Amino acid sequence: MKCEEEKTSYSGVKALIMGLGINGGGLASARYLASRGADLTITDLRDEKALAPSLEQLRDFQDIRYVLGKHETADFENADMVIKNPGVRPDSPYLRKARRIETDISLFLDYIDRTKTRLTVVTGSKGKSSTASAIHWVLRKARERCLLGGSAFLGGNITVSPLTFLDALGGGDSADALRPGESSHDDVVLELSSWQLGDLNGRIKADSGGEALLKPRVAALTAILPDHLDWYGSMDAYVADKRVIYHGQGACDVTVAYDDSWGRRFLSETRARKLACAERPLPEGIAGGWLLKEASTPAFARPSPDAPIVEIVGAENLALGFHQKKNLLAAGLSLLDLGLPASFIAESLAAFPGVEHRLEFFFEKNGARFYNDTTATIPEAAAAAVDAFSGNVVLLTGGADKHLDFTPLAKACATAKKVILLAGTGSVKLQTLLDAALIPYAGPYDDIDKAAAECAATAVAGDVALLSPGCASFGMFQNEFDRGRKWKEAVMRCLS
Repeated sequence: MKCEEEKTSYSGVKALIMGLGINGGGLASARYLASRGADLTITDLRDEKALAPSLEQLRDFQDIRYVLGKHETADFENADMVIKNPGVRPDSPYLRKARRIETDISLFLDYIDRTKTRLTVVTGSKGKSSTASAIHWVLRKARERCLLGGSAFLGGNITVSPLTFLDALGGGDSADALRPGESSHDDVVLELSSWQLGDLNGRIKADSGGEALLKPRVAALTAILPDHLDWYGSMDAYVADKRVIYHGQGACDVTVAYDDSWGRRFLSETRARKLACAERPLPEGIAGGWLLKEASTPAFARPSPDAPIVEIVGAENLALGFHQKKNLLAAGLSLLDLGLPASFIAESLAAFPGVEHRLEFFFEKNGARFYNDTTATIPEAAAAAVDAFSGNVVLLTGGADKHLDFTPLAKACATAKKVILLAGTGSVKLQTLLDAALIPYAGPYDDIDKAAAECAATAVAGDVALLSPGCASFGMFQNEFDRGRKWKEAVMRCLS
């Protein structure tokens, strides 16, 4: 636990939180700053009713001032520090009035002692939550086996702000920077979105002599696919923020990236050591790992250019699908570079149960199995989810558009037993493709209970009923996690 002097280090600082939200980051920042004596104001365009869950958790802090349903320019002009939600565009006219801009991630990174905390950061378009969670899973298992000391923590875009566990980070004895293969007192695994990374671009750690604020021991980049183009306008702008993950790395660090056109660019640019994640055996002298698309085959790794080949992911794993096995390979390569034995990594990854909302099995009735894959928010991710199953799939898909191409999802729909659509602008685009290909569908439904009833009426023994939208959740739901929860609740109401 940090000392009381450090805990009150924001005493008298006028802090403004822009975007309280309901997913953790704004709430964690509020609790962190309020408990350390900041003169705190919270502003959000949403009203008290919409923010009720977060406001309830702040009721013990009586001195917080709230400006809800609007922003006031004067609040930004008068604040010593503005903490922005990652969903707020950096070109906001309100932020132009701010003297200093922070996020919950930047506050955390500026506070941690890198000689005592080893940092692994994961990003990508799809697979980053599963990869980060798998790394964390194995790091925790390593501590259960007494292979590592200290504790392992997981946070970031996965809806857990790292500020919530900052005070739980331990001390450690080493005053030297961590080296490959050394164990640390604590491991922190962060999943970061492109928006969160963009907010860290060019940031320097305080009192570091110019060292980058974000300097992960391991930087892992999963699949890069078109996403958030309604925000960025181009893939180049989108990927520019992803690149921030390795900008601060050096020769003692490692970058893990896919062996594709984007990944090869990342590996050519990073100053860290390089590990490629491929779908074919890598040539001699190239470090990384590979797996084949055959169903029951393991994945292998060559941890350095001249090292022997080891099995790092087993043939059979609880996490389903080729795309999930590729996520496990990226996790395994990261863990191997952190010094864990390959056999232990493979054993632990085989037991990794996956992550809520990502191909999550949650219910079975009369032999029909129901899955929640709500975080498949781009067409390619939904197509990969359908491909993960060998039997009949009753597919619930669609939602809001993000200026994406729905051709991959339309092709996957052709293999489904039945396609059921949720309402939204993305579904309108998908309908055009389905109509042209003469692929029948039900809906679009603007009621999740009616959509769930249609799925339940269709799925029989041996079938899979799968929510994998390939779209954003805007309109019908607060966010993709709300969509997943409401899908599960609707199925239970319908069939229990």
